[in-house]
Amino acid sequence: MGCPVKGVCAFRRAEPDVKPSCGARLSPPQLLTGSAVALVLLIPVALALGWFVAGRFLHPLRAITATATIISAGDLHRRLDLGDPTDELTELGHTLDDLFARLEASFDAQRHFVANASHELRTPLAGLRTLLEVALADPDADTDTLRSACQEALALGGHQERLVQALLALATSERGVTRRDTLDLAHVVEGVLASRRDQATQKGIDLTEHLTPAVTSGDPRLIESLVANLVDNAIRHNHADGQVKVTTQTSGTQVALTVTNSGPVIPDNQIQRLFHPFQKLAPDRHGSRDGYGLGLAIVNAVTQAHHATLTTSARPEGGLSITVRFSRGSHPSRP
Repeated sequence: MGCPVKGVCAFRRAEPDVKPSCGARLSPPQLLTGSAVALVLLIPVALALGWFVAGRFLHPLRAITATATIISAGDLHRRLDLGDPTDELTELGHTLDDLFARLEASFDAQRHFVANASHELRTPLAGLRTLLEVALADPDADTDTLRSACQEALALGGHQERLVQALLALATSERGVTRRDTLDLAHVVEGVLASRRDQATQKGIDLTEHLTPAVTSGDPRLIESLVANLVDNAIRHNHADGQVKVTTQTSGTQVALTVTNSGPVIPDNQIQRLFHPFQKLAPDRHGSRDGYGLGLAIVNAVTQAHHATLTTSARPEGGLSITVRFSRGSHPSRP
């Protein structure tokens, strides 16, 4: 069959056989030469970029390592202070700075505590030794003199024993909760108040309570120690014809114990200091020798061990109002 358009067919037959192409192909020697040039140019750039990036990331690590070495040698005042820019390493540095600050505060508190405890323990020991030396050095000492010296020695020994018990209670409280039982704060308070009523009556202090069920969970011995120290503190640092009121209540998911007492006016800026070991508002106030400045420190330690909250306010007319809030627990099972 013939072509209907003879001119077009003739033109197509006349076209040369040319294949389309995007570009000319390079020969193998040209490819090798180009690759070698590219490697020569890129290797220094890659090395410089790697050195810069590695230095940027390793510099904070070197600073952390060097400072940590200095701190481990005993200089707890040093800090990393990495500064800007803010990235993962600087965040790690800030976290370590906070850790070092807490460690420094802990070690300072420990040294302060040991120094104060040593002083408090040394005082009755020195007094006991002096008392016995005087009694033995007296050639005319009779039975009554020696008996009086023994009575004073027993009093000093009792003072030292109470101090050691308070130190043990504080150490036990700071160790944390080792057991958890369900208990009612109202029952704990009733037992503590029953053993303190005679003491309050002798000092002319009105001891009242308003107790409602307040069920929580915790270490019974530590919580009893907390209640006892709050009540003892309220009775000890009070005045004649004073009042002490103890309440327990439940509110929502928390139970609260509140101890309010009359007494001397306490400046607001002195309240927090009273919760540190061996801290007193005034030395031997009211001439009392049965206080060591450990009662509220024990209360604070027990509160922290139970993850409770402690709220303290000074009353305008004098005295304190202290509230400890625990998490609410299930009702204790009855036998």
